[in-house]
Amino acid sequence: MFLENDVDRSRSRGWIEVICGSMFSGKTEELIRRLKRARIAKLRVEIFKPGVDVRYDEEKVISHDASEILSTPVPASANILLMAGEVDVVGIDEAQFFDPELPNVCNQLANMGIRVIVAGLDMDFKGKPFGPMPALLATAEYITKVHAICVKCGSLAQYSHRTTPNEDLVMLGETDSYEPLCRACFHRPE
Repeated sequence: MFLENDVDRSRSRGWIEVICGSMFSGKTEELIRRLKRARIAKLRVEIFKPGVDVRYDEEKVISHDASEILSTPVPASANILLMAGEVDVVGIDEAQFFDPELPNVCNQLANMGIRVIVAGLDMDFKGKPFGPMPALLATAEYITKVHAICVKCGSLAQYSHRTTPNEDLVMLGETDSYEPLCRACFHRPE
């Protein structure tokens, strides 16, 4: 029998963790580390990524340092709710590429007693808040901001500077298209 206290206890265990920062800052590496630790703790883990992210692999989440974990690519955040099933922890990579419903999905999962770990860029290449990330940051219990190293001066970098002339908001790329910059170098006139 499922008692009312069981519902309250279940809900108290859920929360949202957001790992954010610029490109090359270690967001995905930290996400993978946390998910692997959850598995070591014998927790049931499910990992999702946006279907558009096929840079390294269609099904794996892979960090720049080649750490990897198997994931399920989904076309929309609503699919995460449908596929989360009987899990203790949900990991979501490249959150900035998801639709605006992602914060609602994450909150629903957390309210169901699930630990939700989300990684994504907090700013786009123009230095503006990116996709659903601001709403996730506002509702998360825990936030980890990671930094890359500025390729121009060696300071902590929080900007993902695009080095190609493409103006599309979403453009998948690596070091051939982006470089991490600190505030001073990002805003320095060229």
